[in-house]
Amino acid sequence: MQDDTELVRLVLAGNQQAYARLVDKYKGKIFALLYRMTGQAQDAQDLAQEVFTKAYFQLEKFQPDGNFSAWLYRIAANHCLDELRRRKRTVKTTDEEVELIDTETPEEAFLQKETQQVILRQIRELDEEYRSVFILRYIDQLSYREISETMAIPLTTVQMRLHRARKKLREGLEKGGASYYEMSQI
Repeated sequence: MQDDTELVRLVLAGNQQAYARLVDKYKGKIFALLYRMTGQAQDAQDLAQEVFTKAYFQLEKFQPDGNFSAWLYRIAANHCLDELRRRKRTVKTTDEEVELIDTETPEEAFLQKETQQVILRQIRELDEEYRSVFILRYIDQLSYREISETMAIPLTTVQMRLHRARKKLREGLEKGGASYYEMSQI
């Protein structure tokens, strides 16, 4: 399989199939990022299509010595944040969208579901700037440096936003009846 830089070079030379390969390679990761940021599958699907269209038309701005996935993540995260700001709405989730982890008893399943809902609600209630770095770090498991590159912000800003996100989550979870350490269950 060709590397991303070679595929970008082919796309810029007019090869449409090369871009289709890039889309196939990254569509799942971009959808997952957008879904975690919006909480809505349909919104994430629509935004993912917009992101790939936007990336296609900005492909000449990609630096060949750069990391294509970080560049694409940055476009996706920024586009999603712009859209959420434009809509000025709070993200809600339905019970069907919260997955249960198998447990031994119905009581444990109920308690686990309740805990997950509290945690997800608290993550979604974070300010957009904190939510995006939190999701990239703890759900997508990117390093601080990768988040810095993806979001095009200084490393110290990433650290500060993560610190504040954890603090706000800790406070919100204490009020919601869940512990900060239960977040590993989502």
